[in-house]
Amino acid sequence: MQLKIHEAYRRIIALADTDLIGKTFSEGIKQIEVKQNFFQGQEKSKKEVLKILKDMEKEDATFNIIGKEAVETALEARIISKNGIIEINGIPVALGLM
Repeated sequence: MQLKIHEAYRRIIALADTDLIGKTFSEGIKQIEVKQNFFQGQEKSKKEVLKILKDMEKEDATFNIIGKEAVETALEARIISKNGIIEINGIPVALGLM
């Protein structure tokens, strides 16, 4: 997985399965572009991502999580719920506030 933390008025956590970086997915009116400049950060293991997500849980952060492994890891870290996940062309996506 690729993890990148953007510093803005609040932290933005970008997490995506590595194989999705640079691709665009669309289905009906839904579309998501997994842009390199936004999502490509550091390659992290599931264990590393879990720790970072749990640490960020207390922050006033937003997140953009794309891909099966990334979404499953965020669910395991309990920063998202299944209700907050959509699918675009079979790719799970979770966007919002922590």
